[in-house]
Amino acid sequence: MPLRPHHIAVLAAAFCAQASAQQAPDQIQQVEVKGSGYDARRDDTAARIVVGREEIARYGDTDVAEIFRRIPGVTVTTGAGRSTEVRMRGLGPGYTQILLNGERAPAGFTLESISPESIERIEVLRVATAEFSTEAVAGTINIVLRKTARKRQREAKLGYLQSDVFRGPTFSAELGDSGERSSWSFSASGNHDKFTRESNGVEETTSPGGALTSYRTTITPEAGRMNRLNLSPRLNWTLDNGDKLGWETLASSSSFRNNPHSVVSTLVGPPPPVPDLYGFGEFDDRMLTSNLSWTRETPAGLKLDSKFGFEWSSRKMYVRRLGFDSAGLPETDGHTLSDTHSRGLNTTGKATRTVEGGHLLALGWDLRYNESGNIRTERDRVRVFAPGVLLDEDFRAAVSRTALYLQDEWTVNPRLSVYMGARWEGVRTRVSGTAVEPTRVRSSVLSPVAQVLYKFAGNDGKSDGDQLRVALSRTYKAPELDSIVPLRGEFENNSPTEADFQGNPGLKPELAWGLDAAYEHYWAEGAMVSISGAVKRIRDYTSNRVYFDGLRWIFSPVNDGRATLRSLDIETKFPLKAIMQDAPNLELRASVSRNWSQVEAVPGPHNRMEQQTPLSANLGIDYKMGALSTGASLAHRRGGFVRAASNRGFYRDARTDLDTYAVWAFNPKRQLRVALSNLLGEDNVIEPSYFDPSIGVEKRRWMFPDGPKLRATLEMKF
Repeated sequence: MPLRPHHIAVLAAAFCAQASAQQAPDQIQQVEVKGSGYDARRDDTAARIVVGREEIARYGDTDVAEIFRRIPGVTVTTGAGRSTEVRMRGLGPGYTQILLNGERAPAGFTLESISPESIERIEVLRVATAEFSTEAVAGTINIVLRKTARKRQREAKLGYLQSDVFRGPTFSAELGDSGERSSWSFSASGNHDKFTRESNGVEETTSPGGALTSYRTTITPEAGRMNRLNLSPRLNWTLDNGDKLGWETLASSSSFRNNPHSVVSTLVGPPPPVPDLYGFGEFDDRMLTSNLSWTRETPAGLKLDSKFGFEWSSRKMYVRRLGFDSAGLPETDGHTLSDTHSRGLNTTGKATRTVEGGHLLALGWDLRYNESGNIRTERDRVRVFAPGVLLDEDFRAAVSRTALYLQDEWTVNPRLSVYMGARWEGVRTRVSGTAVEPTRVRSSVLSPVAQVLYKFAGNDGKSDGDQLRVALSRTYKAPELDSIVPLRGEFENNSPTEADFQGNPGLKPELAWGLDAAYEHYWAEGAMVSISGAVKRIRDYTSNRVYFDGLRWIFSPVNDGRATLRSLDIETKFPLKAIMQDAPNLELRASVSRNWSQVEAVPGPHNRMEQQTPLSANLGIDYKMGALSTGASLAHRRGGFVRAASNRGFYRDARTDLDTYAVWAFNPKRQLRVALSNLLGEDNVIEPSYFDPSIGVEKRRWMFPDGPKLRATLEMKF
């Protein structure tokens, strides 16, 4: 449904009229300040799980992805190479939305570009809200960075990471101070890692009659190094008239160097075109985002929050390759250079007001404009390129996003609260360049959201700790820019399971209606149990098609009809003293998440949404006695086979991560933290497969070693 200018005017007029009609200036209703007993998980109408600073720092993680492995309902998977994906309801990028301070992450942002030390809290929202983008079919993870220093702060951490793959020093520092009307803080973190591993692969093809026609093994030793640096200065002022200004900047830089050498041994069938390939890669990423915020509260009780910012990022990739055929003759000797730059402007804000009858109204906006350009050159002294192939390409894209929302958080009575909201989001994309036809893509989505929280009453009429949540929402998944741009990325040993990727400009967004419900029971301080479930119906589900274009195998996204998603989550956490009065100071937590899905256009069985994690479970324990704090966490992720299309499948091995930590406080300002992760030495294994009536079944299995990790960190306050 397109949003017209008069729709915006009606929304704004309704907001202002209701606020002024229900509350005159001389009858100002003060916003209720939530006290120390406030619990976001229990009291907010919009359901969310909040992981605070103490929990984030507990295991001394140097990688944000490792934190997510211990959050209920969240799983982390590793794809080919070094890429990591954070998933809710078993679904990854596009379905699980990652926000930074409640806003869309800037171009070039990765989880590796942010340090755990700079995070104040992590919010996990299983149900969408109008205030945040509704591009969250599976859910939203909001990473909130540390901001104002409430007192003088001087902290430093020095550590070392040792594992079979990465090893090297880490550091972080946090400085800050506050005065009567201003405060400032500055955080810095970084690491220098050496990187070594040897990945293995197996490729086999079976004919339609069952005969083995091809069998190859691949060994790829790699060696390199990784450097990261993150800087974040922040300033806050309170002006004479009470207005508040804030300035915040996040700068990150990472450089990765790698020397892989892939050797393919052919035991059955013909060898690939390049069975012996040497490589060298330089990957440099830079990101800068900065914004200025302004907050004003009027005498009439209206609060205005606005933010203006810009972002810039760059990615430079240089890949050198030297390959030989099965006879030892040169097959390729060249390089590819890709240089991408992105810059953008954005403004967000909202107006809120508490009015008579328990209503908290909010009207907000989110406007963004981003331009990106890419220059790619390729040269080779041996390889003969097909006629018409461009060796010098340039690509430009402009993406504008507009979002407007209106919401009402209504406290009907102490036991019943209702959240109602609607958000309209529109995206326009323009693409041009020497390698693509000029392309324009437009899409828009109107997303209504309704949530209800009901707290059951005990004999005294007050809440007895039991409560019920119900929510109805419309969410969507928009195509990524790479998915709609018809550029092609090629592999030397092209095959159905290692096909060239090509974007599809005709790709439409997925739309989903969802019904969520949860029952929660709180029986003591810090003790709760929750059972929640969801059903979502998805239209224009995006699958990936593999086909042969006459020269090479192509992998391209397409809309593939409807899909249904269901999930069930059970979670509990409590101190042992909640059930045993004289118990030691132990805290226990456990959760299990079961996910189902079905794609109508794909024949069963196992016709789930692509690469969905069917089950994940977490178990944790923490203990504190005097100067010693220790604990352990067990995270399991079930694997299994997914039939992604009638002729394509994907198998992922199960994985169980066992982590533990111990902290010894020498004094209030010095402590040593030792953490061990992946104690079971689990590796990452994936296996795509493809069926064709003429060639049979082709399977390719990759194993990327991981291994246990040891981190030792000295934490100091000055």
